[in-house]
Amino acid sequence: MADEYIPKPHLKIWLDGKFVPVSEAKVSVYDHGLLYGDGVFEGIRVYNGRIFECDAHMERLYRSAAAIRLNIPYTREQLVKAMEESIVINKVRDGYIRLCVTRGVGTLGIHPFRTVGASVFIITDAIAMYEAKMYEEGMHIVTAATLRNHPAALSPQIKSLNYLNNIMAKIEAVDANCLEAVMLNPEGYIAECTGDNLFLVKHGVLKTPATHCGILIGITRDLILRLARKRGIPTEETTLTRTDLYMADEAFITGTGAEVCPVVSCDKRSIGDGKPGPITKQLMADFRQYAREGG
Repeated sequence: MADEYIPKPHLKIWLDGKFVPVSEAKVSVYDHGLLYGDGVFEGIRVYNGRIFECDAHMERLYRSAAAIRLNIPYTREQLVKAMEESIVINKVRDGYIRLCVTRGVGTLGIHPFRTVGASVFIITDAIAMYEAKMYEEGMHIVTAATLRNHPAALSPQIKSLNYLNNIMAKIEAVDANCLEAVMLNPEGYIAECTGDNLFLVKHGVLKTPATHCGILIGITRDLILRLARKRGIPTEETTLTRTDLYMADEAFITGTGAEVCPVVSCDKRSIGDGKPGPITKQLMADFRQYAREGG
């Protein structure tokens, strides 16, 4: 059985406009975020006591909310201030913020407008997605049989509270003794991993699935593309197959939680020489410097 995560008792959670102890931070069983996954969220890093890429995260949060016709009862400025206060109150210098907006308490039917209004909460805590050794030696991934949701059915640009599609693929990764799985779109092209965007390198060109492949446009993904171009590394946003990944010289994943982590094999096939490659290492270093210095 996996170790149970017990929230630190001293943490304070910002819940609907006020800070409460973690033991009192609760949502109703009638909240549609719990009942139906009806809501949106952002995962945001904190480096040196500073909210990382704050504007980009807030833009995506409000864009996601607008897409599902969810009214956030606070301004961007109010939520940024609340996150800044949460960092100070919880004494987090390097950590993670989870900002969630639920549809709120409502009836047992799925009608989204029979609710009393959105609920908003902010968790500020530490995070460690993978062990340090994995960033040095690289991770092994598998291809999931679970396909990424069709973008015409549910836009991947909506960062919603419903992650069941990703969770089913994550189960496949865990069953294969891996921590990540690459998900294909309904056309058979690579979309993304269960919680991260995917990059590969071939003949010095950095490649990643295009937005039309059914990906969430990651904040870290966009940053890596900018850092690569600044380095003069050619980049392509394109369609990629599993064969492209198998035959790549290098590969890595990016995400707010994962940051930048090398991938050294997929489906038990070594990628390149089975070690993190030079472009991957360079971009990892560039990312860390950017995060440390605030861009």
